[in-house]
Amino acid sequence: MDSIFHEKQEGSLCAQHCLNNLLQGEYFTPVDLSSIAHQLDEEERMRMAEGGMASEEYRTFLQQPSGNMDDSGFFSIQVISNALRVWGLELILFNSPEYQRLMINPINEKAFICNYKEHWFTIRKLGQQWFNLNSLLTGPELISDTYLALFLAQLQQEGYSIFVIRGNLPECEAEQILGIMRVHQQQRPRLIGEDEAQTSMGYVSTARRLQTDAGFVVEDEDEELKRALALSRQDMDVEDEEADVRRAIQLSMQGVKSSSADEGQKVQSETLTAEELRKRRQAYFDR
Repeated sequence: MDSIFHEKQEGSLCAQHCLNNLLQGEYFTPVDLSSIAHQLDEEERMRMAEGGMASEEYRTFLQQPSGNMDDSGFFSIQVISNALRVWGLELILFNSPEYQRLMINPINEKAFICNYKEHWFTIRKLGQQWFNLNSLLTGPELISDTYLALFLAQLQQEGYSIFVIRGNLPECEAEQILGIMRVHQQQRPRLIGEDEAQTSMGYVSTARRLQTDAGFVVEDEDEELKRALALSRQDMDVEDEEADVRRAIQLSMQGVKSSSADEGQKVQSETLTAEELRKRRQAYFDR
């Protein structure tokens, strides 16, 4: 794990961290990305000027802030795309119809870049294993092949835009080392500052929100199995309950009478109206 390059979050420079974690080295600085952003701004200004420098649209454009960067350190997808183009790399939207028609298993790709609002992070394969290289984590997070597709689907549900990286990534030490050995992660990384944040309620709420919204922390497979078994038991209980309900209704429709008053009261208590049965079935489907 020590061979994996992992830039941790500084300020709002997640685009820089995302690119460097993808390329596995200190390839880009804020100055580099700012230069690309200014170049894009100038190209946009020249295109707007073609419509007339005295036009209302051009004057309005000049008054607006840059759409490619801001003072916090945020950079747009255009900046990231141009930065990757230097290395011959291309971004393809993961959920685009064109890509989905290819029916490619995610584990056969090389890397993904994910974006939600103003946060960017990288998921990359090193050797034969996948890693979540989110700069908000204390270190790289191992992702199993089985969980990768579920993780990407979860991110999409949370509103993330996911881009597939196409092209030859530069060689790196981690790729060489993990190509001949596999990693077994004993403890998953935490969100940066999560321990210290317990003394600051404001940061705790932010950390929890980021952890929940982005789905950064992958739960242990044992915990997932326990939860699946618990849900399975709940479904069985509901199914058994519905079977009892159906039997009670059948008995009531056949007009079966108990030989004793107590037994009659038992059958009567188990008899449900159609509305009550509908509600129980709805509860079952909701679960």
